[in-house]
Amino acid sequence: MSSTTSDDAARPPVAVSTPGAPTPVAPGPEAAAPAASKAGRNLPVAIGVGLGLGVVIVGSLFLLRQIFVGIIVAAVVASIWEMRTTLANARGITLAWIPLAVGSTTTIILSWPYGHTAQVVGVALTALAVMAWRFPAGAAGYLADVSAGVFLTIYLGLLASFATLMVAPHDGHARVLAFLIMVVCSDTGGYAAGALLGKHPMAPTISPKKSWEGFVGSVVTATVGGALAVSLLPALHHPWWQGAIIGAVLALVATFGDLAESLIKRDLGVKDMGTLLPGHGGVMDRMDSLLPSAVVAWCLLNLFIPA
Repeated sequence: MSSTTSDDAARPPVAVSTPGAPTPVAPGPEAAAPAASKAGRNLPVAIGVGLGLGVVIVGSLFLLRQIFVGIIVAAVVASIWEMRTTLANARGITLAWIPLAVGSTTTIILSWPYGHTAQVVGVALTALAVMAWRFPAGAAGYLADVSAGVFLTIYLGLLASFATLMVAPHDGHARVLAFLIMVVCSDTGGYAAGALLGKHPMAPTISPKKSWEGFVGSVVTATVGGALAVSLLPALHHPWWQGAIIGAVLALVATFGDLAESLIKRDLGVKDMGTLLPGHGGVMDRMDSLLPSAVVAWCLLNLFIPA
């Protein structure tokens, strides 16, 4: 490393990033970015990427549902890779990413034919593999490394496998589509209401930009989206009030997921988990509301609309 001259001291530092690496939180004021939204994102790029992902996901549901399961696997593996980099840089944690990726992939795929048995056995065997994989590195940091691996086994592998359970029945395409409509409505309504009306912080120590007005917007739009999806999708066609209940609950769960990942990122000292999705951050940053919502959506859809 060369020494810093007076000219160097006056020159702004140049950040060198690795594709997929987490975005650190800058200590000073953020630089103005072109077309940046109130949330600090490039809104046109974020909308374009979101629409593109939506087309691919919805297309897979109607073309071949197994493709959708493949998309789930790809998202989980990408999230594991992002967390491998993030944890190493932020905490010096070595993630046993190979057994974690293989075990989570197997759990997600086999949940289609074997259901809860695949979930339980898959999570248990993945956790054991993570523990054994870490043996050669010795005792130093063992608990932290294994704890991170087991946590991600549940957070990514297990929670994502509920999306497989949701898409497996004959009307699975409609179930997942209704679920996605509700979560997207929650995110969009919350963002719009928060940006236009947000004045009262909901959790200032966790996510300063999240407001109670935004939360109300999430609940209202997800409730309307759920009522329309459940009552109008031909494969479901159940009373609108059932969809309204599911939508309202998913808005609450999606907000919980957002706040939970905000806590994780604050603990690690990063703004984004990665840079794989322009305008959104990393894949993990898009999974925060989807993962817990998939579990609750599967439960409520099965309650109101038995497969």
